[in-house]
Amino acid sequence: MSVFASKYVSVLMITAGAVSLGGCATKGYVREQIAPVSQRVDALETRLQETDATAKSALTGAQAASTQAQANGQRLDQLTGRVDGVEQRLTVQEQSRARRPRH
Repeated sequence: MSVFASKYVSVLMITAGAVSLGGCATKGYVREQIAPVSQRVDALETRLQETDATAKSALTGAQAASTQAQANGQRLDQLTGRVDGVEQRLTVQEQSRARRPRH
């Protein structure tokens, strides 16, 4: 056997040994390694659901407040018109009293 062939066989044996020793991880090992990550994902998912529920509740409240504010604005506009009418009548009455001579 030549020097090249013996080196080739040695490299081949070392490579085969490394591949066979590396092998695949067992299911138990994988589960053990994944468990902390899985727990964190579950906790984050729970927090996300809580945050989503809070956001939806806040949106519903904001929409209700917006609707009420619009209704209040319309009512205020109506009252402003009525107050303007009353002020005009009072102004006319005051002007007519000021023009009348007193006896």
